[in-house]
Amino acid sequence: MEGHLPGTTGYRRVVVALFAAGVATFALLYSTQAILPELAAQFGVSTAESTLSVSLTTLGLGVALLVAGPLSDVVGRTRLIHLSLTASAVVAAACALAPGWPALMVLRSLQGITLAGLPAVATAYLREELHPSTHARAAGLYVGGTALGGMAGRLLTGAVAQAAGWRWALAAAAVLGLLCALTVRVLLPPSRRFAAAPTGVRALLRGSLRAVSDRGLLALYGIGGCSMGALVAVFNTLGFRLAGAPFHLGVGAAGLMFLVYPIGSVSSAVFGRLADGYGRRTVTPLGCLLAVVGALVTLSSSLPVLVLGLALLTAGFFAVHGVASGWVPARAYAGGVSTGQAASLYLFTYYLGSSVFGSLAGRAWTEAGWPGVVALAILLLTATGVLALLLRRTPALGEGRSR
Repeated sequence: MEGHLPGTTGYRRVVVALFAAGVATFALLYSTQAILPELAAQFGVSTAESTLSVSLTTLGLGVALLVAGPLSDVVGRTRLIHLSLTASAVVAAACALAPGWPALMVLRSLQGITLAGLPAVATAYLREELHPSTHARAAGLYVGGTALGGMAGRLLTGAVAQAAGWRWALAAAAVLGLLCALTVRVLLPPSRRFAAAPTGVRALLRGSLRAVSDRGLLALYGIGGCSMGALVAVFNTLGFRLAGAPFHLGVGAAGLMFLVYPIGSVSSAVFGRLADGYGRRTVTPLGCLLAVVGALVTLSSSLPVLVLGLALLTAGFFAVHGVASGWVPARAYAGGVSTGQAASLYLFTYYLGSSVFGSLAGRAWTEAGWPGVVALAILLLTATGVLALLLRRTPALGEGRSR
């Protein structure tokens, strides 16, 4: 059984379901990012403190991934996906009712933990259930769903917060998450090719050791952390920049900047196809270069040029992440490493980068303004590019050796 092929009903159901799951996960994960200035004003906290509503969520997600990935190797992929999406919608509704800032931070941390089920298993599920010839493009489509989800969550909360306040904004995000969870429940086919991994602490430690022993996987983990840190650094502080001179935009208008996210959906799908044709080693450095150019362009004080820079940065980031996230389970499988554990470690560093550098961006903004934020982003993207170039010299394993 080779897996679902493009054009079949099973393939379409898998792609649409995981696209919807990506929308839900990332809409809820970043639901507070567009309203950080609103939260700072409502609760009387600083810019750096307000970014904790994003950073604590991504940190909780990253830590939970270390458990969710190995757990999925035992209990199965689809069961964990359904549980994760349902629990996340419930916690999102609770966030809208939070009585104060400390309670909101606790709930946002819990939100990260409940969200871990999908990203921990998505690429492993795709590798198991789809035909090998479609892995890179399917991973690109899934990442495209995460891009659309990130945009939808930010646009939705920004618009609703402008009209009715932050509580209704977070409630709207919870409704979106619930609708996506129902869609996934109906469409996602059960696993046909999943094989449970050995259980026990010894097996878990052995699998984890193998997942951190391959230098190719280590480079991919670093690419995830650095590239995500660069993107979140920019978007965490974007609202504060747009609120001041020379733009003076409100929360709702600033939230429209996230309309660049569909470009990430397109770029992840396009680069996934390019990776299938020309190889992951070839296209990943190009995504890094595109993101660096975009970060530099955002230094402009012209709003249209700034938007162009955000679009280029977003396209470059999702190109890199779309390719790297599909590369991890492929290399892990070829090297005899648990795909669930490898994917979890990639995403752990991915969200660790988001948490650490997302919060550091608040300090960079306070100390050096927008140039400081851009400098941080370019430093991280440069590190991403160096790792991508090192991967070109790392021997391939098993499948895809010619690439």
